[in-house]
Amino acid sequence: MTITGQLMVLFVIVHVLGNSTIYVSWLNAYAAGLHAFPPFLWAIRLTMISAVLLHVYLGIVVTLENRAAKPQTYAITNRLSATFAGRSMIWTGALIFSFLIYHLLQFTFQVTDPAIAAVRNLDAFGRPDVLSMVVQSFQHMNIALVYVVSMAALLLHLTHGIQSSFQTWGLNNDKSLPIVVKAGTITAALLFLGYVAIPVVILFRILR
Repeated sequence: MTITGQLMVLFVIVHVLGNSTIYVSWLNAYAAGLHAFPPFLWAIRLTMISAVLLHVYLGIVVTLENRAAKPQTYAITNRLSATFAGRSMIWTGALIFSFLIYHLLQFTFQVTDPAIAAVRNLDAFGRPDVLSMVVQSFQHMNIALVYVVSMAALLLHLTHGIQSSFQTWGLNNDKSLPIVVKAGTITAALLFLGYVAIPVVILFRILR
């Protein structure tokens, strides 16, 4: 769980940095650069697909094991350190996984709206017009809302997941735990803002 989780955290950091090229109209160049080396691109894709599927499987196993260890609910529940983010990991994870499938269908396989698919519409340099596809997609309120809600789930998932992964490695103690928790929360919040900002600025026509 820790290894696959931290690998995905690294991916979402790199991914949001790449997506941010949309603000300077470099998104098409960024996308073309990624596809310039197919073996490298597919190596990343297969690695991440394997990591996601393994993470999902282990998440289900851990959840079932936890429930089996507590077949009956407690008469009184006192939570000393458990947070809402921690208790809802399986549900935020399920929402993120569902969103990931939709995201791949929309922007990778480009089948949700073929009319604006980047592979069918080229820019002035003959590159797939990813920028136009993204802008036209997020101009729809329902699509932008799906992304905002999904990124809220990611925020909750990472808020607990990042600090939990460091704890699994044994890299925190009573003194360092507050720092790790705060750093994880800040990282999750920054990633949330980074991802949400794109559909929001497009929806409100700040970016066209």
